[in-house]
Amino acid sequence: MASTPEFVTLQVADAVGTIRLDRPKMNAIDEQLHREVRAAALEAGERADVRAVVLYGGERVFAAGADIKTMSQLDGRSMEAWGRELQNSFRAVAQIPKPVIAAVTGYALGGGYELALCADFRVLGAGAKVGQPEILLGIIPGAGGTQRLARLVGPARAKDLVFTGRHVGAEEALEMGLADAVVPDAEVYDTALAMARKLAAGPPLALAAAKRAIDEGLDLPLDQGLDLESRLFTELFDTEDQQSGMRSFLESGPGKAEFSGR
Repeated sequence: MASTPEFVTLQVADAVGTIRLDRPKMNAIDEQLHREVRAAALEAGERADVRAVVLYGGERVFAAGADIKTMSQLDGRSMEAWGRELQNSFRAVAQIPKPVIAAVTGYALGGGYELALCADFRVLGAGAKVGQPEILLGIIPGAGGTQRLARLVGPARAKDLVFTGRHVGAEEALEMGLADAVVPDAEVYDTALAMARKLAAGPPLALAAAKRAIDEGLDLPLDQGLDLESRLFTELFDTEDQQSGMRSFLESGPGKAEFSGR
């Protein structure tokens, strides 16, 4: 990958980092793009001036899927390495220790929707279409579409989408739980940005702990998940944010604390 990103940028303002995909015409996901997404995700996770993240593909399209022309030239052995690196890139997005919101316009299909699944929330434009059409190519989703999707909406709905490869409109996506909000297409980014700014005002350490407890706890037996929650809960009592948050509550009531992230 080039030292200067060509297709993906991280733009930071007001404590929100926007990871912006811009690979004409449809943000098709090739090796360079997903590695640049990984680099942006790692940077956003590390930067203290970023407290929430928006994933955005632009006004016309989020990401129409993987670069099929490139994939069609690969056999199983070469795809094993390619797929592993793609998973690593998407995992970096899913593990950003901050709230992440996908702002979805146009198409989010195949790898594009798998990238959106790595976010904590998804805001769709009214004209958006999402889906996992890999079955129509004689393959299955390979970057989270069978796993994150089933955890999000349950196995039956995941199988409906994966088995048929059908495109889902925004309103049905909202009904199914594939989207968290549907707004006019022109308002997608601003809506996601407003959500991110609201979350960015919260306590960074507690938000990171809450995200970790939920995400990791889903893959653990209940007793182990409760142990993880208890440990993370206890560790927060050694932070300045906990002290200032409780002091502000006692002095001024709820919702008025300012948090330093320490």
